[in-house]
Amino acid sequence: MKQIVRKVFKTPGLSSAFFMVALFIVAGIINPAFLSLDNLQLCINGSVMYMLLAIGIAFVLMTGEIDVSIGSVLGLSAAFMATCVRDGVSLWIAIPCTLAIGAVAGLLNGYGVAKLHVSSIIMTLGTMGILRGTVYIYTQGKWVENLPDYFKRYTQASVFGFVNVFLLVTIIITLGIHFYMSKTKKGRYLAAIGDNINGANLIGIPVARTQIFAFVLSGIFASLAGIIFVSKVGFVPPTAGSGYEMKAIAACVIGGISLSGGVGTVIGAFFGAIIMSSIGRILVFLKFPSEWDNTITGILLIVIVVADSLFRRHSAEKARKERLSARTLNEEREA
Repeated sequence: MKQIVRKVFKTPGLSSAFFMVALFIVAGIINPAFLSLDNLQLCINGSVMYMLLAIGIAFVLMTGEIDVSIGSVLGLSAAFMATCVRDGVSLWIAIPCTLAIGAVAGLLNGYGVAKLHVSSIIMTLGTMGILRGTVYIYTQGKWVENLPDYFKRYTQASVFGFVNVFLLVTIIITLGIHFYMSKTKKGRYLAAIGDNINGANLIGIPVARTQIFAFVLSGIFASLAGIIFVSKVGFVPPTAGSGYEMKAIAACVIGGISLSGGVGTVIGAFFGAIIMSSIGRILVFLKFPSEWDNTITGILLIVIVVADSLFRRHSAEKARKERLSARTLNEEREA
């Protein structure tokens, strides 16, 4: 039993799933209505947007970098998609063009970080400001409204009567990415760069190209989340996506992805996204003000990052002592 528990906590994806179940059970004990099937469906189905954001930024975090522009990418993508749908543009044109917004933003971030060697936090902060300003210019500071009902109904489509279509697609994407990152040579490049960028260079890994690739994927997934936002909410304010980057990063960290890079899985980010998007609903059922949502998100992020830092320091110190002990033992044998 102890070995099973130890394995659960050492496996990022399993540990975040365990934490999610424990959190839901505690909320259900306090207020049994939380564990109703309808409410659990709303919690999980409502997490799709955060799942996509977390999966996208997971690529960047795995390389040891960060992308704080994804909220603004989502906002601009949502505004563009909403105006296209409102004005009758074909979805076959609107969706690829919307995804191109994220790809271009990611390419800009990736080039700045990988080729110009700008700090990722500075580069993406700058991009965030540019994109957020573009949203206000594009929408003239107004909400994009009056969207057709057919598009708003997409988020309500389900399979077997209870599995949301977008959720099912997201699950398939998550499993596909997990297989790619864990079983393929190029997929493992991301973790290798995050673990030791100099070592990755020495063994011939295309570091710059892989970093750019990670940022582009982060941008595309943010745009995809923007499309979901439009269908789910039914209108787009100029502030759409503001603060979403913190929830996405927190979801990844809770899911076991280290901000130092090289550690974690998208499975963990998937369950972390459910946890982060459910906090507001849990607060309502526990009769706490929903305004506490961002406060709790920030607290969780700080606590987990500090815990991760302490764990890494402890592991490094333990490894150093083991190397020193082995060296001393060898010297004694030679003497």
